[in-house]
Amino acid sequence: MVGSQRCQPLEQMPQQSTKPRRGDRNSARSTMPQSFACLHYHLIFSTKNRLPLITTDVQPRLYEYTGGILRSEKCVLLAAGGMPDHIHLLCSLNKELAISPALRVIKANSSKWIHETFPDHRSFAWQSGYGAFAVSYSHLDQVKRYIAGQEKRHRTTTFQEEFVAFLQRHRIEYDEQYLWE
Repeated sequence: MVGSQRCQPLEQMPQQSTKPRRGDRNSARSTMPQSFACLHYHLIFSTKNRLPLITTDVQPRLYEYTGGILRSEKCVLLAAGGMPDHIHLLCSLNKELAISPALRVIKANSSKWIHETFPDHRSFAWQSGYGAFAVSYSHLDQVKRYIAGQEKRHRTTTFQEEFVAFLQRHRIEYDEQYLWE
């Protein structure tokens, strides 16, 4: 799934005069009328105990539903992919939604939807943790290709190996004793 890649201003600030006023210490600086952010995230999380519960009949509908969850939060899903035991999402989050609450909404709503839509998946659950990695605008296409190549990649690499490689590449400290549920 691909959505808009445009970045939006964080907030509209009231227009202020940039003319220096008498006694203004900062007269050499001009004010910026808006704040801007272009923040994209590669989110990775697995099913509880990495059970292969994202079956081929669930997978495309799950990605579609996840896109809807994000749209309802004024976010954009740019790409989704994964394997039966984990998911990768490339998204742009709403300026007012932090990563942790965003993941809580995505996981809770998608899990509830799976339970309601696929009665034989009553045991479905997501792991409690996640990985969230910032992606620069110039690397969006590269990350989309990475997500699209999941099936090929996992012929030789486990989810655990992939996830640890992400942590190492991003220089995130971790204790493997607490990494897996």
